[in-house]
Amino acid sequence: MGEKDAMFLRLNSTILALAFAAAAFAQNSGQTPPPPRLTLQEAEALAIRNHPQIAAAQNEINYANQQIVVNRAPYYPVVTGDLSGSQGNHDARLGSGDLPASRLFDRFGQGVVIDQLITDSGRTPSLVASARLTAQSVTQTSQATRYDILLDVNHSYFEVLRAQATVKVAVETVAARQLLSQQVTELARNDLKSQLDVSFAEVNVSEAKLLLLRAQDSVQQAVAMLGRALGTDQNANYQLADEPLPEAPPAAADTLVAQAFTNRPEIASLQSARNAAYKFYDAERDLSRPTVSAVAVAGFLPLIVNPTNTAIPAEYEGVGINVSIPVFNGHLFSARREAAYQHALEADQNLRNEQERVARDVRVAWATAKDSYQRIDVTAQFLRQASLALDLAQGRYNLGLSSIVELTQAQLNLTQAEIENVNAKYDYQSQYAMLQYVMGLLR
Repeated sequence: MGEKDAMFLRLNSTILALAFAAAAFAQNSGQTPPPPRLTLQEAEALAIRNHPQIAAAQNEINYANQQIVVNRAPYYPVVTGDLSGSQGNHDARLGSGDLPASRLFDRFGQGVVIDQLITDSGRTPSLVASARLTAQSVTQTSQATRYDILLDVNHSYFEVLRAQATVKVAVETVAARQLLSQQVTELARNDLKSQLDVSFAEVNVSEAKLLLLRAQDSVQQAVAMLGRALGTDQNANYQLADEPLPEAPPAAADTLVAQAFTNRPEIASLQSARNAAYKFYDAERDLSRPTVSAVAVAGFLPLIVNPTNTAIPAEYEGVGINVSIPVFNGHLFSARREAAYQHALEADQNLRNEQERVARDVRVAWATAKDSYQRIDVTAQFLRQASLALDLAQGRYNLGLSSIVELTQAQLNLTQAEIENVNAKYDYQSQYAMLQYVMGLLR
């Protein structure tokens, strides 16, 4: 190919590129206003405010706090009001039933009964302590739910950005390959290139369009996932702000494991649940001990019809102490005590299992984040080399020193390098969020 042909191709390429940019600008200028801008921090706040799982976790906390009140109730007296009345025939006697009088006569009375627990040998304090620890466990579980939602928001947010960046790469790829196809077609009309070159160029265009379709589908899926993470049934129609790359991961993982043991709410939740189980075991053990309670009654009888004319006072009162000592109940209390003890031992093992799982997750997340961070430099170098190789392949093809196979392979390498570069960037941001999550720092 001569120098004039090369200059013609460069001029034609410039004109087509400018025309494509002008058409894209005209299309964008006629569109509706862009969607509202959303940063990652705003997305996290929106999810915390709207997500139903967070609201449900708060309801669970409220329920657990009320169980403290329920178990604390025996500290206070139980006061009940009674209204009693009876009617019977003359000189009747009671043979059986619930009325405590040995003689039945017409009467109506009212009064108050006060029942106060004096001591149950420590069972109630143990139940209250167990309920408090359970409420603390539920609170930490709610915090873990919050962290799960934030992790989901981070992953979905970066997936949308990744998909949108891939669409941008696909659009540029389609434009570049269409431009080459038009150039080759024009050269073939002038018998400067063969129809085989035209076929290769058109295949490349079709491949780029398929890449664009897949990328656009990925955007729709990622937007739907982000909407779910934000706690809505609508698409997340936002213009997402790009986030700067975080710092490099630490050099070692051992210190991160210790930090995770301190910060992870799942471990704190299981520690509180374990302590609550042992307090409940103490309460079940106290079932076999005596219970002392006091009962006081007082009232008056405004209506008394006494056929025998025996003087019955119009007012009554009484007080008593009751001591209940368990003797035998078919091994019920011993079975409940042993069941509570086994449940406490189970809580110990659950805590140990969670600690081991967290240690594994931290080490895996650290290794993955470190690998993702190193891929950023590698893919950047890959992109630079692929761009240079394409420029050289384009020049060789324009000069007739190589076939279109070499040029299309260079285009393919550039597209792959651009996609790998995009993936490396957002992979690291997503993996860094995972590392913050497993360390208990994603808040």
